[in-house]
Amino acid sequence: MHIEALPSPYRPDPKIASLGAKIGDAVKSADFPETILRFRNDRWAATIGLDSLSDADWARHFGRFEPLPDNMPEPLALRYHGHQFRVYNPEIGDGRGFLFAQMRDGHGRLLDLGTKGSGTTPYSRRGDGRLTLKGGVREILATEMLESLGVNTSKSFSLIETGEELMRGDEPSPTRSAVLVRLSHSHIRIGTFQRIAAEGDADMMAQLVHYCLTVLYNETPGDTPAAQLLHLAVERIADLAASYMVAGFVHGVLNTDNINITGESFDYGPWRFTEYWDPRFTAAYFDENGLYAFGRQAEAMHWNLGQLAVSLRLICEAPPLIEALERFPALFQAAIITRFLWRLGVQSQGVERDRELVEAGERHMVRGKIPIDMFFHAFRGGRTGMSAQTHEHGADFEALLGEYPPQDNKAAAHWSESSPCSMLIEEVEQIWTAIAERDDWQPLHQKVESIRIMGQTLSQR
Repeated sequence: MHIEALPSPYRPDPKIASLGAKIGDAVKSADFPETILRFRNDRWAATIGLDSLSDADWARHFGRFEPLPDNMPEPLALRYHGHQFRVYNPEIGDGRGFLFAQMRDGHGRLLDLGTKGSGTTPYSRRGDGRLTLKGGVREILATEMLESLGVNTSKSFSLIETGEELMRGDEPSPTRSAVLVRLSHSHIRIGTFQRIAAEGDADMMAQLVHYCLTVLYNETPGDTPAAQLLHLAVERIADLAASYMVAGFVHGVLNTDNINITGESFDYGPWRFTEYWDPRFTAAYFDENGLYAFGRQAEAMHWNLGQLAVSLRLICEAPPLIEALERFPALFQAAIITRFLWRLGVQSQGVERDRELVEAGERHMVRGKIPIDMFFHAFRGGRTGMSAQTHEHGADFEALLGEYPPQDNKAAAHWSESSPCSMLIEEVEQIWTAIAERDDWQPLHQKVESIRIMGQTLSQR
């Protein structure tokens, strides 16, 4: 579930240049009044050989965007289209961010450093190209929590306050500004393919498919490379959808331009963690019809993969693409079981028995009104016995769970603590209030530390 952060020397490898000028537009960063370093992720900086940068050099590269050595000479605002709440929009692209650098990590993967809030681009659509400081803090909390819960997510790499006042309709304004840098396994989205398909550029589509297969997936292209890529994306994205469910996470805006071809979750706006297993829970106030509600996220991702298949029809016949799409439901159900057992910390007892356990666990959470985080915390390692009120709703679950041996008992002390580590909206707001009212960053750093401790215990075997 976890991708280990393996230290590595700095190995620049700006492969994006191989896709030519059509992939994006050269842009420049905004000239910010200030660059106040608020967060640097040295754990992941070590994986790309940048943890030894001084704070001053860090601010130069990730606040002023001075190019990194032997890397991209200038940032690229990537081009793409996308379905936004299932309405096709050909007028989008990187509107407040850009791809800044590419390098290899300790696993040999090609990773991107991309921005959010770095200024206007040709795709800003009358926006100011900025990010609020609160938005940056929220993304740090989302990515740290998701990573610890085993979700394949981008990493919040850097947050620098930029000294501007922003006006926003969804925050008390004026509010503080920031620029975020995220570390991602690619910024190629389903929407990237949609743009190329809309332009009818078969050569560019074939080139992009080859790039994704060989550079991002390290695969040798076969007879039908487009279908091969779709199979890989279906596998990764079905697992991503399952990981959201087991984490209790709602992304909020699962548009096709927010789905990465590598199946890595990224770009956190109106995200929320749902306290209870509530399929109707939504994260975005503007999602009035619940299109991206907690229980509909798998459906949304499957639909988005369908749009990828439509785009790939430019260079591939339909039957092999349909075959890949049809794998999604079974892959999603299998991933739910695998991830549910992983978070419970118990060993598989076979597909049918595991499915029974997961279904009973879901019923127990709903009928017993048990918060998701408390459920996995209390029953971790196969422990049974909660309050009498919850027990009457979960006797079948506890009976099944009693047959499951724990994966590992090393971290038993952590799970014996009275309350679980969580990331509900009230906690997020408390952390932000400390920053907004007192410029107190200690609650944020303490929360990140406790989240990482949970992640370490979850990943122990």
